[in-house]
Amino acid sequence: MDFTPTEEQEAARELAARILGDLATHERLAAAGSGTDAELWKALCAAGLPAAVEEIGLLGLVLLLEEQGRVTAQVPLAATGAYGLLAVARHGTAEQRDRLLPGLREGTAVATGAFPATGAVTATGTVIATGAGDPGRGRLTGGVGWVPWLRDATHVLVPDAERVLWLVRTEDAGVEPVELTAPWSAGRLVLDDTPAERLGRAPEAYEDVLAVARTAFAGLQAGVCAGSLARAVAYTSVREQFGRPLATRQAVQLRAADAYMDTEAIRVTAYEAAWRADTGRPGAAAALTAAWWASEAGKRVVHSGQHLHGGMGADLDHPVHRHFLWGRQLDAYLGGGTALLAALGDLLAEAEPGAGPEASPGPDPDPTPEGESR
Repeated sequence: MDFTPTEEQEAARELAARILGDLATHERLAAAGSGTDAELWKALCAAGLPAAVEEIGLLGLVLLLEEQGRVTAQVPLAATGAYGLLAVARHGTAEQRDRLLPGLREGTAVATGAFPATGAVTATGTVIATGAGDPGRGRLTGGVGWVPWLRDATHVLVPDAERVLWLVRTEDAGVEPVELTAPWSAGRLVLDDTPAERLGRAPEAYEDVLAVARTAFAGLQAGVCAGSLARAVAYTSVREQFGRPLATRQAVQLRAADAYMDTEAIRVTAYEAAWRADTGRPGAAAALTAAWWASEAGKRVVHSGQHLHGGMGADLDHPVHRHFLWGRQLDAYLGGGTALLAALGDLLAEAEPGAGPEASPGPDPDPTPEGESR
């Protein structure tokens, strides 16, 4: 395994870090509330970063999301990258790619996914599809309790009970505002005989998009944790107690060291899962492993970051509190450590003897809905 970024991936990461560092300030983030920072999103799109995702791959997207997580920038990069750009590029037909990708690259279209990365649809009713003789078209009925960045999205990817992926235009669906722990532009999705178009083959496309989403949001968590830890290190290096900086205390050093190791574990497992996806290797178990570290270790790190700030960490307006909120929201979105570990155990138990634990399919270069000829 070699996780060394290519020149293109490193250039994209450095550009993202520069733009995010300049624009994603604490004051701007506080002013944005739960909405997207439109100026920041426009700057990222003008720089060609969403458009570069197809070229730099999932590992490149993870690198970009790390930089976003460091500053908890209010932009829908993770959602539109995993559920839009990569999903359509890997599983869309030629016609779908030609029609949908330009808008996603430019940022005029934003995509998200109407399911938690655990793979279980949290629905107010069963999401069902009823076709009218066209296997590539359907109508959906049901709902999903909360979808990240739904209020910004133009398209939402919805799995039905059979794990068929359907692409829905949000203008055709009902979107109700939802307030989350983290200030994400989330919403409740309501489907009532809503028209939809099919994406990829079931269940291969569903499993692949799910693994990509788990990996992408784990990369985002790696950045959130790195940013939280960086703030804690900076604070404890200058905050004195009894005439000595807090950073000289052994208990503080050990707590920070544990947080650093947890952060590195999240990062390296996300890198491995992304590398597997980009090289066409099976990656379901790797994606689950990355998601477990991001969920289980991520909440430890953001708790440590807040704790190491002492009384300042209890200030809801302090920048480190945003990392705490994001870390806990990502833990919930990924499904929680216990559920992820159970899913990983089921995957390993189902693997055929001698076949290894991985079972994630690669992309379909030109998928065609079942029932249609190539």
